[in-house]
Amino acid sequence: MALHPDFEHVERAEKVARIMDNAFRVPGTRITLGWDAIIGLVPGVGDALALAPSLVVLDGARKTGASQALMGRMIMNLGIDWVVGLVPLIGDVLDVGYKANLRNAALLRAHVEARHRDGGNNVPGRAPFAHNGASASPGDRPAMAPR
Repeated sequence: MALHPDFEHVERAEKVARIMDNAFRVPGTRITLGWDAIIGLVPGVGDALALAPSLVVLDGARKTGASQALMGRMIMNLGIDWVVGLVPLIGDVLDVGYKANLRNAALLRAHVEARHRDGGNNVPGRAPFAHNGASASPGDRPAMAPR
C-alpha cells in the first residue's frame, strides 16, 4: 500500500536529516555527525551551503500544511544551527550536537501523525481526509513504511 503524500514528505525529510546530521559515526564513540558538520568546516560559506538541503525539510512542512508557529520553530532551529556554526572551531563542535535537521524532521513527523490521527481536522483551510468518499474517523491511520 502506498504512503499518503504527507508521509512521503516525512520520509524524504528524515532521509535528508540523517544525511546532514547522522551520516557518520566517530569510531569508538556514540558520536554521530553528518555532512552539515563537514560542510560547515569550510570557512565563510560552509554553514550557508549546509542550509540548502535543510530547505527540503521546510518545504515538506509547508506542503503538509504546517502552521506558521511550527514553521517558525523549524526556521529558529536552522537559525540556531547556522549562528552556532559561524563560531570558528567551537561552533563546529557544538554544531555536531545540535542536529537541527533531525529536530525539524521529528517536528514534521509529529505534525503529520497528529494531523492524520485527527482526521485532518486540525489544519485550517484543509478538508478532512476521506477514504473512498467516506469521512475519516479519528482511529484511521495511514500505512507507514517500517523504520
